[in-house]
Amino acid sequence: MITIIGAGKVGGDAALFSALRKLDDEILLVDIAKGLPQGEAMDINHVLAELGVDVDVRGTNDYADMAGSDIVVIVAGAGRKPGMTRMDLLKINAGIMAGIAGEIKKHTPDAILMPVTNPLDPIVHIVHKETGFERSRIAGMGGMLDLSRFREFIHRAVGHSRDSIRGLVIGEHGVNMLPLVRYSSVSGIPLTSLLDGPKLDEIIESTKKVAAKVIELKGATVHAPGNAISSLVESVVRDKKQLVPVSTPLDGEYGYSGIALGVPAVIGRRGVEKIIELDLNDAERTAMDTAAKNVQDAISTI
Repeated sequence: MITIIGAGKVGGDAALFSALRKLDDEILLVDIAKGLPQGEAMDINHVLAELGVDVDVRGTNDYADMAGSDIVVIVAGAGRKPGMTRMDLLKINAGIMAGIAGEIKKHTPDAILMPVTNPLDPIVHIVHKETGFERSRIAGMGGMLDLSRFREFIHRAVGHSRDSIRGLVIGEHGVNMLPLVRYSSVSGIPLTSLLDGPKLDEIIESTKKVAAKVIELKGATVHAPGNAISSLVESVVRDKKQLVPVSTPLDGEYGYSGIALGVPAVIGRRGVEKIIELDLNDAERTAMDTAAKNVQDAISTI
């Protein structure tokens, strides 16, 4: 069973996308709001019935119902409002996460956890500390979302098929994210061979700022994070061994310990199966250090 804690717009979309991908026979939506997860489950099941998809989506207000879950996605908490940064949410969501972590530890002690709630990297740290789970079982979904946006800006710049584009975004899921143009390509051709420096800089800045723009225009980001969640879940369920960016607790990788940060990792049935340490140049290393310091400073305020 796949459990999604938080039945708001992103949680609902994550459940729908996961059901459409047939990632499990049963998907459970958990939320403290009476009626919300039940109503969301009903709505999704009506879509699945019309499409002939035999996945059962259920909603509940009782954490005990998630017992036996293989994967637990955590989307609960306050979302960003126009003008807010992800870090503005920390004091609100830190307490919520501590309570949820206790429920997870009680009811799903063997699950792989996928935090999504912002600010992602400090939240991953909190979930790791509060559950005591092995760090390999905690993969925060943020980098995949950033990567989808990065790939879209590359697509618009080069005009080639989205399917031909490969890229990587590491660092903080926030203003200090690091879109890696050196490790990005179009059909195997290095991106740096196709675009000049100013255009690459424009793509990087657009990737960093676009979430705030979407929030300004429509109030929230919904479909892209919902899809990114289900893609990460799929890598675990189908043991795909995808190399993707996730936020996970670090123990010496890239020179950092005691924090969670977005890094490239192989994701399979056992969760974070391997962290890949890239050879960063001086500018990239400086950007990673800035991201790490920002996350560490945030953690120190909790």
